[in-house]
Amino acid sequence: MEKGSPRMTGGTRETPVNSSPAVAANAEGEEIEVLESTDVLPVAPEDQWKSLFDKYDPENSGFISTERFRDLLATHGSELDPHKLEVLLALADGNADGKICYQDFVNLMSNKRSNSFRRAILQGSRQLKGCSLRDEVGLGLSQRLVRHVAYETLPREVDRKWYFDSYTYCPPPWLILAITIAEVAVFMYYGCQLDRLVLQVSSPSFLKSPLPYHPQLRAQSWRYLSYIFMHTGIEHLSLNMAMQLLVGVPLEMVHGALRIGLVYVCGVLAGSLAVSVTDMTAPVVGSSGGVYALVSAHLANVVMNWSGMKCQFKLFRMAMALVCMSVEFGRAVWLRFYPPAFPPCPNPSFVAHLGGVVVGLTLGVVVLQNYEQRLQEQSLFWIFFCVYTLFVLCAVFWNIFAYSLLDVRLPPPP
Repeated sequence: MEKGSPRMTGGTRETPVNSSPAVAANAEGEEIEVLESTDVLPVAPEDQWKSLFDKYDPENSGFISTERFRDLLATHGSELDPHKLEVLLALADGNADGKICYQDFVNLMSNKRSNSFRRAILQGSRQLKGCSLRDEVGLGLSQRLVRHVAYETLPREVDRKWYFDSYTYCPPPWLILAITIAEVAVFMYYGCQLDRLVLQVSSPSFLKSPLPYHPQLRAQSWRYLSYIFMHTGIEHLSLNMAMQLLVGVPLEMVHGALRIGLVYVCGVLAGSLAVSVTDMTAPVVGSSGGVYALVSAHLANVVMNWSGMKCQFKLFRMAMALVCMSVEFGRAVWLRFYPPAFPPCPNPSFVAHLGGVVVGLTLGVVVLQNYEQRLQEQSLFWIFFCVYTLFVLCAVFWNIFAYSLLDVRLPPPP
């Protein structure tokens, strides 16, 4: 028998009859075949799906029963293998309550969640269980950590179960860890060189490094990103590290280095460009632009999916994150307007924090909203990405022409 194919009896394919999806997918000795790229449901505009949904929901309750959905699939998805159809039915009824809401219906019928369909087939034994992932017992320390991360970041139980089954720590969350290690190493190096760990920015040699952004050196393009490795002191580094590790590492474990790196780098670049446009005479140091992009995107995702987020003490955790952000931001504002130790050069700007927040609440939310849907399939992602690109281009032209046109008096180079 070919691997993954339904069993044959007397040359006839056996199909499940009047059995639940879990029974069909978990029948002893039977494997579920992998969904091929050609096994897709027919695509139709969303208004057509609405009409179709209303046909099977005459009471206008907003839900249809799994039995009615089975009839609908038999009509509109007849080319699907019966076992795949059973898995699709179980995936739609993710809460195992016998009802399917309109949004899940649209997502499934329009093939927007084809990745989930494929994963459900590959990992059907656990995906189709009605029990919650929280009810799993006998888990090791690493498994409990993965489960905790799943509940911290994902609002759908079916996504949490898939993530728990598929995550292997390979590759590990290397990006955020590597950035953090590099930041600590650079800080310790300059701590020894400047002979101070607290309020390093007050040293006359602090801005002479090739890393921080300085308005007189804005033509050196790498400084718009490299400034994240310089911090004003150990208190600044500690707050950024705490938020970066506590939020960034779990997000990278779920969404991967590519997505998290995209949000982080966009936040960093938006931070320095925002300073160059709005606080034109100030330098920039610290990783707050990237950190605030990640944290604000995560908090917004939690708020938008509040009912689905099952993490413990989520209100307390949100409050603590907001407190840390407020303390760090308040410190940056105070430092900016505190008399600089070496005038006329002002202290570093706080506007980079705001640039990171804006990126997190726009581009970051879209990237984190659906962890298994391809970014290129999301129209909202392209809208925000184009707006972000337009902002970058405008900021570049601003840096080339505005300083001379406005006759801005810049501090002397470091």
